[in-house]
Amino acid sequence: MDVEIARTSSSPRIGVALGGGAARGLSHIPYIEAMDELGLRPSRISGCSIGALIGAGWANGMTGAELREYAYSVLGSFQLVAGTVWSAHRPSLIGILQNGLSFQVDAESITDAFLPDGFPEDFSELKVPFSTVAADYYSWEQVVFDSGPLRIGIAASLAIPAAFKPVRLDGRTYIDGGVINPVPVDQVMAESDIVVAVDVNGSPEPPAQEADPGMVDLGFVATQIMIQTIVRAQLERYPPDIYIRPAVNPFGLMEFWRVKELLEACDPDKDRFKRVMEEKLENFHRSGHRIDI
Repeated sequence: MDVEIARTSSSPRIGVALGGGAARGLSHIPYIEAMDELGLRPSRISGCSIGALIGAGWANGMTGAELREYAYSVLGSFQLVAGTVWSAHRPSLIGILQNGLSFQVDAESITDAFLPDGFPEDFSELKVPFSTVAADYYSWEQVVFDSGPLRIGIAASLAIPAAFKPVRLDGRTYIDGGVINPVPVDQVMAESDIVVAVDVNGSPEPPAQEADPGMVDLGFVATQIMIQTIVRAQLERYPPDIYIRPAVNPFGLMEFWRVKELLEACDPDKDRFKRVMEEKLENFHRSGHRIDI
């Protein structure tokens, strides 16, 4: 048995759950880079919403550094983001006449627009087992996509209500997985020795002023509270070994063009994450676990 196989055979299976949070989900990238720098590759990845989009790239073999550079290239300014969204959403005259002018974006078109050229069409083509979660609009149930057409699984997971049109497939209607499982730890728990959960929803913060919050702020914070309640219940049922909550509060949900600023704000936490991961690895090896391959 060669050295590389021997090293791999005694390594833990690392499962990673990447949460939803729109633009804030770009903060997944520094932690992916940290795992690259440690020489670690996940054995299983699950993603919700923006976590599904980034997780798919990771599962296809993109490094954290490549994900960062790609994000800069497609999200680096408001004009770039707006141009991409408009190109994906440009309504036709026939469509307007038939359905009226809709400001909801087509999730499948956005998925196609933001994925790199030549991206796989099927889950089976990915290098790492990968799954996404969405919610069935009518049954209120979680639906897991881990086989078949990849792009539809990503699109269903990121179809944020009101902002995106629901995704329809085989007679079912899907909306954003964040309404039912914002950090899908359950999808990686069973087949992992070390589980990492990345929650990019943000955290409570003291008021900046004494004035009563406006309507938009009320709706935004109410949604955050509901999402965090779901996350808390999920983590109590499926406790991860490492729980990451990046400092994303200064960044708005739709401020994708602030990608460089957001990633730089999260970069300092990479070293802390690496220390925690190294500690978990040491504990795993100290306990005498061994994985047969």
